[in-house]
Parts: sequence; C-alpha cells; structure tokens
Amino acid sequence: MLAAEGARGLTFRAVDAAAAVPPGTVSNYFGSRDDLLTQAGARVYERLIPDGAPAAEPGDRARAMRELVERIAAFRSGYLALLELRLEATRRPELREVLTARVRADIDATVAGHAAAGLPGDATSVRLLYLAMNWLIVERLTLPGVFTGEERDALVTAAVERLAG
Repeated sequence: MLAAEGARGLTFRAVDAAAAVPPGTVSNYFGSRDDLLTQAGARVYERLIPDGAPAAEPGDRARAMRELVERIAAFRSGYLALLELRLEATRRPELREVLTARVRADIDATVAGHAAAGLPGDATSVRLLYLAMNWLIVERLTLPGVFTGEERDALVTAAVERLAG
C-alpha cells in the first residue's frame, strides 16, 4: 500500500479495505497513524533482509552485490515502501528513530561480516558500497531505463573493484 499510494494513502480505512477486514479493525491494533507508520517501518525492513545463505561465493564480492541489487529489486513494493517511510521519517521522530536503528544495525552487521569473512576493503569501503548499491537500486526501481542490465552489472563490478580492491 505504501509503494502504491504513498504514506498519505496509508490510512486506517485504506488498510482495513486492503486487508478485507471490517472497518475499524486496524484502529484496534494501532493507537494512531504514527504508530501504524512506525510499525510498518519495522516490518518492511524485516522483509528486506535475505533468507538463508547468499548464492554467491564469499570471495566473489561483485557477484554478491549484483545478487543483492536483483534480490531487492525483486521486492519492488517493499523497497518503494521503505523509501516512502524514509521520506515520512523526516517529519515523524518516532519513525525516524526506528528506521535509523534498523539501518544502522544492518550497516554495522554488514561491516562486521565483511571483516569476519576476511574480504578485501575496510569499513569505509563497505559503507561506500552500501551507499552506491542503494542508489543503484533506487535508479532501477524508479527510472529503470537509465541503465541497461549490462551497464548496471558493469557499474556494480567497477564499484566493488575500486572500493573493496
């Protein structure tokens, strides 16, 4: 619903209708619209975390990054919902707090996993890859014609080689 209608479209009435439940049901679970948005922020991020082991070999960082872009792009509605929530977080401190904690924990875990795996590149390289891959995903989901698949793959490979060695 967030991906399709934006944060303004996420109302109790709209969620009731989308969930095919009697009117007023959602308000029994969420005390306010802020609470609904904050809980949505926590849940959508959980759905973006991968299940199981990555398909790429640990040493093939470029392939792992390409798979990351593809996996997240495949959950288009989830990532677009997260972008909507990030924009809404600029106006809602509780939502900002939840999203900041979730994203920070993910970045810290990624940096720690990178170091534990003995992959080349330092913490700054990992953070720069995080930023580059996020914007590449935004381009893919919002303006898919900007880069071809081949160009996208080449950009991912170049980013990994230049940032992580």
